[in-house]
Amino acid sequence: PADTRDAAQARVRSAPAPVTDVARLCVCDLLVAQCDVNCCCDPDCSAEDFSLFTTCSVPLVIGDSQLCSQKAAVYSLDVEANPPERIFKLIDQVNPSIFCIHATNYKEALYLKSPEIPTPENFDELLEKFGGATFSTEPDSWNLDTDAQNPSEANETSRYEYGVPVQTEEAFLRLPSPVVSCWCSDANPAGFLVNQATKCIRSVSVEKCDSIQALSMLFYINSSILAVPKSSQMVNITVQSIVVQSLNGMRTLLSSSDVLRLPMVLDELCINAVLGVNYHITHTDTGEIIEAAAAFVLGAISKEALSIEQSFEISFTQENTQPVPLSGNPGYVVGLPVRAGFQPQGYPFPAAFLSNKHSQLTILHSTSTQDCLAAQGARAPVLFGYNMISGCKLRITAAMKCQPLAQTLLDVLKGQSFPEYVASFGNSQAQDVLDWVPITQLHISEQMISHTLQSPCQIPVSLEIEVKWTKYGSLVNPQARIMNVTATITTTTLKQLPSGRERIIPITSSVVFTDISSPAEPSYKAWPTINIKLPFDFFYPFV
Repeated sequence: PADTRDAAQARVRSAPAPVTDVARLCVCDLLVAQCDVNCCCDPDCSAEDFSLFTTCSVPLVIGDSQLCSQKAAVYSLDVEANPPERIFKLIDQVNPSIFCIHATNYKEALYLKSPEIPTPENFDELLEKFGGATFSTEPDSWNLDTDAQNPSEANETSRYEYGVPVQTEEAFLRLPSPVVSCWCSDANPAGFLVNQATKCIRSVSVEKCDSIQALSMLFYINSSILAVPKSSQMVNITVQSIVVQSLNGMRTLLSSSDVLRLPMVLDELCINAVLGVNYHITHTDTGEIIEAAAAFVLGAISKEALSIEQSFEISFTQENTQPVPLSGNPGYVVGLPVRAGFQPQGYPFPAAFLSNKHSQLTILHSTSTQDCLAAQGARAPVLFGYNMISGCKLRITAAMKCQPLAQTLLDVLKGQSFPEYVASFGNSQAQDVLDWVPITQLHISEQMISHTLQSPCQIPVSLEIEVKWTKYGSLVNPQARIMNVTATITTTTLKQLPSGRERIIPITSSVVFTDISSPAEPSYKAWPTINIKLPFDFFYPFV
């Protein structure tokens, strides 16, 4: 009814009833039936006592400091009066913090409630209420905001937004995960555009495996996804692939995924039990889901097993785009490629990183022939944490021109498109400008000579890349973060060659990773040293 809703809203907007009368509250009143010195709120003090006070030890008395608005008792002394007297004021004090309590609508929080002790009579009721992985102690009247409870008055949305649970025709898309303990809870919703990967433990019984819903493929695909929230347009979850895992861990990809494989008991084994689910959601740039697929890992459970570990994962990809592989989350993982990119003209941020082989940090890839001219275009990705060196040999004749040769060697060392930026974290996004570190390019000799080999010229012979990184974040779980990248091109002077003579020059490319993390500060002070000389027989009879 409208009058009930108005009354509830009025209770929310009204100021909370004072729990304590601040005019009668006195925290400095310590002596019983005696006046405490300089305690201006002590009811045992008379006007003569106040005239002898030098200051008020507690000038302000309030109730709960977290309330947005409340009454406050202010005490002061009028020293100009003869004799001096105490001044008492009761004012309305407003909390300047933006995080404050506006209404104390949770009445149970205002007093200590004795917990209910389990007895044979109420044990079943308490077990039903608190025995699950999650439970709520909120009363039914916790939320007094009736506007949010009335669907007709709620604002309709025509698209998914980041973090909003992916809705299905029943409730939402489940992504089981551990909540309180390691046991699986099916109440975890999958958030839109939130890539997640979870692992949890599920209790099983081989005799009842065909009746456990969480072990069946239907449990994860039987509900269609709403294309947009609160719409009638449905998107069915298709089975993308099925992998069967044996008891010894060997996996086999089935050629057909059209037939559902339901769990069943066979020779004291539970076969076709779901061990892992990988959802892949495709969406438009307007926040509409257009496709949903699930890849399953099915396995067998022996009768001795009382529980199994299940893994779940969900990823989102915008249509007509390719997913971007990461090299860590957030810090780099040793052995994964260093992510790099360019800043195309007109773009405010680095783009196209890792979308093709030219958009990652690479070095020259050595070949079996060791011929630099044949190795042009062969590149190897720079792997984080791995110091690498590669090279080739260049055969020079007197007929070669200097400028084309220098440009060819530069392409061999740097590649066709040397990146301009490196991602500081393994999961840095292109739009996060501050997460990209510019590559500093140095040249020992920048002189460019366009003469032929009949006169001396400068050609590049080595590329040295130094990646400085640091441990970022907590000492318990530090994350690798790239702080600086320097690429140094070394050139050499090639002297004139007589006609008919040849010369072989080694061309090298290397990468060095340097940890510049500051050593952790010790949590203890070093013991002082004592400069004394011990007697010669101090350790006798030991040496």
